[in-house]
Amino acid sequence: MTETAASVANEKFTLRSLLTIRSFRLIWSGQIVSDFGDSMTRLALLLLINELTGSITAMATLAIVLMVPRLLFGFVAGVYVDRLDRKRIMVISDILRGSLVLGFILVDSPQKIWIIYLVGFLQGSVATFFEPSRTALLPELIPNKTLLAANTITQTSQIIFYMLGNAAAGVAVGILHTYEPVFMLNALTFFTSALLVSRIISPDLNRSAGSRLTGRIMVNQLWEGLRISLGNRVLAGTIVSISLTMLGIGAVNVLMVPLMINELKMPETLLGASSFGQSAGMILSGIFIVSMSTRFKATRLTAIGLIGFGAFTALLSTSQNVWHVIAIIFMSALFLPPITASTQTILQVAVPNELRGRTNAARLAFTMTASLASMGAAGLLADRIGIRNVFIIGGGFAVLGGLAASFMYRGVVLKISDSSENILRPAVESASDIQGE
Repeated sequence: MTETAASVANEKFTLRSLLTIRSFRLIWSGQIVSDFGDSMTRLALLLLINELTGSITAMATLAIVLMVPRLLFGFVAGVYVDRLDRKRIMVISDILRGSLVLGFILVDSPQKIWIIYLVGFLQGSVATFFEPSRTALLPELIPNKTLLAANTITQTSQIIFYMLGNAAAGVAVGILHTYEPVFMLNALTFFTSALLVSRIISPDLNRSAGSRLTGRIMVNQLWEGLRISLGNRVLAGTIVSISLTMLGIGAVNVLMVPLMINELKMPETLLGASSFGQSAGMILSGIFIVSMSTRFKATRLTAIGLIGFGAFTALLSTSQNVWHVIAIIFMSALFLPPITASTQTILQVAVPNELRGRTNAARLAFTMTASLASMGAAGLLADRIGIRNVFIIGGGFAVLGGLAASFMYRGVVLKISDSSENILRPAVESASDIQGE
């Protein structure tokens, strides 16, 4: 931990004190720069596919192509993240993604749409290594008591810069009538992020990096990560609760637009208003969580957040007009930052450094599988029982996830794990709280 981070650990935490940590500023700055570029490119790709093909299926295929790498390579990426220099993985990943994004410039006809899918798949594969590296590296840069605030800042700024990136892409494409500048700017944001991350001063705590990775070692380490993820009550509770939630919310995400357009006859021009309502709710909630982070326990936030989010999601089934939808979406969005930030904080604190990559990969793999299964069943369920009933079921799964979290976390005082030997022991001993107090 850097000297500045150590001084923060010994004083009363404030948001300003967190931002004085140089390494956090660098990793956060790199994130918001690349988030801005990413959001520009994603919207530009959807606009490009629509212009060239007019096919909704083609646009849906892009979303699937970007998600599949996490299922295919998530566990393997976790092994490498736990063995190699995480900062170096992030720098190389940014450079590769910045180079790959330039491949989108080649797409100028329907016959070349396959390039979008190929480059998107490759980018998604590289991102599979980047994301767990960033999550695993952060606890080594800042005090544990600031993790909840840091994760909330990350989530909130991501929302803000996604909105800004989408707006910038729409203006750029609308005015210039071309997509190349968007892709070139995205490449520049990746290279900028790589430069910022490369300046981070981080401890080298990956002790197995020198040993040769054989197939047998790979399998053993994959199994170890899975065993620890499901063998500890706190980790298992986190994975089970979020997986249950995504088993319902995946279908809700697919059917949100059909609910508003087909059921409520909402004009397309108002779809942006509902998206703005969700973003506003998440930003306000994120600001509140950051300012009060030392007073919250991540385990309690997870359970309350899931139950509240599920309840308001189910309430969407009763909406009668656009204003009902916007109001309910705003209220449900208030519970999203507590869920995402607190679950990430739990996995960072409750898992020793040498296992963070694999446990995070396990969480992503389980939740992504649940989400894809739910998305795949969305159309069938809507035809059989109706869209509104799917929202009730989807919200019910989220509430069930919250109840599961409440049960699994009951009586638990999170312990800051320092070795893989300790993590399978019951996490109910008297120990440091999630905020390190």
